[in-house]
Formats: sequence, C-alpha cells, structure tokens
Amino acid sequence: MNLQRYPAQEPLSPLGAAYAEQVLARGAGVRGIEVDLGGDAYRTLTVFPAARPTGDVLVFFHGGGWTSGYKEWMFFMAPALTARGVTFVSAGYRLAPQHVFPVGFDDAADALAWVLQHIAAHGGDARRVFVGGHSSGAHYAALLGVTGGWRAPRGLGAQPLAGCLPVSGTYRFGEGSGLSVRPRFLGPVADGRAEIAAAPLAQLDAQACPPCLLSWGSRDFPQLARQSEEMAAALQAAGVATRSLVLDGCDHFQASLACGEADGPWVGPAVAWMRQQQGAARPSPEGEVQ
Repeated sequence: MNLQRYPAQEPLSPLGAAYAEQVLARGAGVRGIEVDLGGDAYRTLTVFPAARPTGDVLVFFHGGGWTSGYKEWMFFMAPALTARGVTFVSAGYRLAPQHVFPVGFDDAADALAWVLQHIAAHGGDARRVFVGGHSSGAHYAALLGVTGGWRAPRGLGAQPLAGCLPVSGTYRFGEGSGLSVRPRFLGPVADGRAEIAAAPLAQLDAQACPPCLLSWGSRDFPQLARQSEEMAAALQAAGVATRSLVLDGCDHFQASLACGEADGPWVGPAVAWMRQQQGAARPSPEGEVQ
C-alpha cells in the first residue's frame, strides 16, 4: 500500500499506532479498484467487487479521530464481506486540523454519491447501498444516515440508503458528550453551532433515516458506549428500525478488527442484517435465496 502519496497527518497515539500496524498487516495484499474523486489524495475510494454479488453494497469510512487514518486501513474488511457477496467500498476523506467540518463530511457524501451512481458497474445494486464506519468514520456514516443524505445536490437525494452500520461512533458533541477534548474537526470557534450541525443525535430526521445497526465493544471507551446506547434509544423512540450489537470482549480497536474477521462477532450478523432490510429476496453467494 502506498501511503506516501498522502499529505502528512497528525501523529498517532501508541494505541492508535499499534492498531494501524495491525490493520495494514491484515490488509496487505488485498487489492481493489481505485477511484479518484479529484482535488486531493484523500478524496479517493477503493471498490472491492464480490465474485458472486448479492447486490448488497457497504460503503465504509475509516476512523482516526478526524485527524488521521487512511482508506487503506479498512482494506482488511474486504475478503470476509466479498466472500459473502457484499460489494465493499472503502472511502477516504480530508482530515483536520487542515480541514474542518463540513469538509470531511462533504467528502464522505461525495464518495457515497459516486457509489450510488456507479456501483452497478461493479456488481452492486444502488437500491441496496449501506453506509458504515468505525469511530470518526462511524460518525460520518451516522450523520449521512440520520439525515437521509441531506446534501441532495451531491446525488444523495435520488436514491435512499438501505441502512446504516456505525461501529463505535460519536453521536453528540459539547456538553453532555463525555468527550474530554473538543474535536478539532469542529473548527476553532466554540460557539456551539458546529457541535449541533455535526451531531447525528441533533440532526436525526426520522422520515429520512434508514434502518440502523449500531455496534460497539463491551470494553469500548465509556463515553462512546454511552453515546451508542443513547443513539440507539433515540432512533427507536423516533420509530427507526434499530438493532444494537455489543461486541463481547472488544475494546475500541478490537471492535474495528472484528469487522474483518469472517468468523468473528460482527461480519455474520452484519451481513445477515443487511440481507433482511426491505424484505428483498436476493441470491446468496452459494445460489440459494435469502
């Protein structure tokens, strides 16, 4: 993987560096189809077609605290998902502190718009596009989900999402969030407006939001576990079909690693949940109807 083409980003914590080393090692040798959305090296995505596609598509955004990370971090997820017929897409976005909200979110929206418009050429069904992510990527995925793709000029309004699968995400900022530091992607002005605009809990549109599968580790960061529970409760109260999946024994980083483990606690339930949405009957990779 050539990460040298990217602009410099914030240094990782020791835990973050160990995680990055693990995911890159697990994804070594995994190859997909590179797509350049233009304007910046981070505005790229990689498509991993399934040999026997069911039509389901998962667009996934990496974590890194909005200040670090690469789409290549998530390549390790592709084999377990494509083997089950899911067309997998790992997408990047520009990072803070050089770029603040909504720049990274707009990049995520652009990646999703490209998928909705072009994924049929790679075995996917635009009616079966799901969005997900880990950590900061889960935040962007959730914000896309709860607003139903609120930036319609970017192509998101034409086709609703089939579902949203955030893993260990942040859903609230500011007072009551439990975050010890204001995330730098919100920008330098702490007047509360960015905190509200960027918060999935504050932007929830029950009429636009697709079904959601929220996952987090049983040993995740406490504030993220609390926020995940709060988000699940808010979605359910709003009438959005919602399921929670607590990944037993997983901390924040292990929850991400589980997303690429074929026999782990996330892949099987996540794929089964995607197949259940909207009640559509589709062939499985083995040929039977699900």
